[in-house]
Amino acid sequence: MPPTIDLSSPPPRPTRLEALPRRITVTLRELQLVAEAAGGAPLPFDLAAAPEAGAEPVPGGLEDRLGRSRGSSEEAAYAEALGSLHDPADSLARRGLLADGRVDDGLAGAVGLLATPEVALDLDLAVEGQRARAWHRQAGGAVATLATVDGLVFELTWFGVDQWPLELARVAVLPEDAATGRSSVPDRLDVPYELLDAAGEAVRSDRPDLLPVLLARHPGVLRDGSGRPLDEVEAAAALAALLHEPRGRLRALVADVSGTETTVVGVVSWVLLADAWRAVRPHGTGARQGRQDGAEHRVDVVRIEPAGLAADLAPVLAEVLDEPGQVPR
Repeated sequence: MPPTIDLSSPPPRPTRLEALPRRITVTLRELQLVAEAAGGAPLPFDLAAAPEAGAEPVPGGLEDRLGRSRGSSEEAAYAEALGSLHDPADSLARRGLLADGRVDDGLAGAVGLLATPEVALDLDLAVEGQRARAWHRQAGGAVATLATVDGLVFELTWFGVDQWPLELARVAVLPEDAATGRSSVPDRLDVPYELLDAAGEAVRSDRPDLLPVLLARHPGVLRDGSGRPLDEVEAAAALAALLHEPRGRLRALVADVSGTETTVVGVVSWVLLADAWRAVRPHGTGARQGRQDGAEHRVDVVRIEPAGLAADLAPVLAEVLDEPGQVPR
């Protein structure tokens, strides 16, 4: 009987977990090579349109998924930088991550996990003109993450699900040289969504003079952490600061990807003010859906430390994770 040859893509190798997270820096070209070695595993962004050295930039590629809109000169610089990267097979072999044509099992398994998760968490971080994207993918007791700032160099990490809170805490940590000041926004501010939305539109339209008018129509609706209504002066100062101070933002989107269709479960949003991060939490009946449903839709703006990201995400992740022990807190 002639031998049977299976030409289908091999399944991704399982991730090899270790006591501590394993963290590797890889270039885009190395990442592509590892993805091919992991059975042609797809990555969280479109690589098909990533420009080759000397090629014309093609819209819709990696740079668009990173949220950038490059001009022609920046496109050319990106393509040139991409072309200057070392040969991926040589660079991986020098680091002991490729031997006899075989990619390190842990590395290939991590990329395989990125391609076949049950839960997807996409993180978009922007602080003072710098932007970073991170993709966290979980299945069973394992998590793999991929993060980049420039679309050329990536940090690939894989670990047990119990290490997830520690990795999430790294996301919002500011550089040591990042300047901080004092904020006029209380550590906790409770404001009606309708007022916040109208005030934001006034500022975007360069009409800050409308803020006192809006507050006059909603007297006593802003509250501090104790539930005390702010007086007119306090409310005006807090609302103006909330709209003018932001110098960064963080958005985390959680999706269930265990089936044939992707289902977005929820979004967690933070804003970076003059002194620290603030979690922006809708509340009230129907708040998650953005509806009134018989109750006022309000927003809680709460000071929070970077380590609090896991706890802020926990209620959303709990809706898609199978076991309570998998939910980061």
